[in-house]
Amino acid sequence: MGVLDSFGILAASIITALVMLLFAVLSFFVTVFIVQAGAGLAGYSPGADFVVLSAAILSTGAIVAGASPVSGLANSDQ
Repeated sequence: MGVLDSFGILAASIITALVMLLFAVLSFFVTVFIVQAGAGLAGYSPGADFVVLSAAILSTGAIVAGASPVSGLANSDQ
């Protein structure tokens, strides 16, 4: 049954990757909306390219911050 278990793990990995990609796209859309609404509240009317650029930078920062364990820095021996 080792082969069947391997296919199950492969299928689970593919489904997980697709769900993570879906969440990444949804969070990017939400970030675009937040940037656009924030610019509107501040009285700015930026172009669509700047809204997408700033949303991409914010999304990338959020992904990198979520991937780096900050708690690991607290346990360092000095």
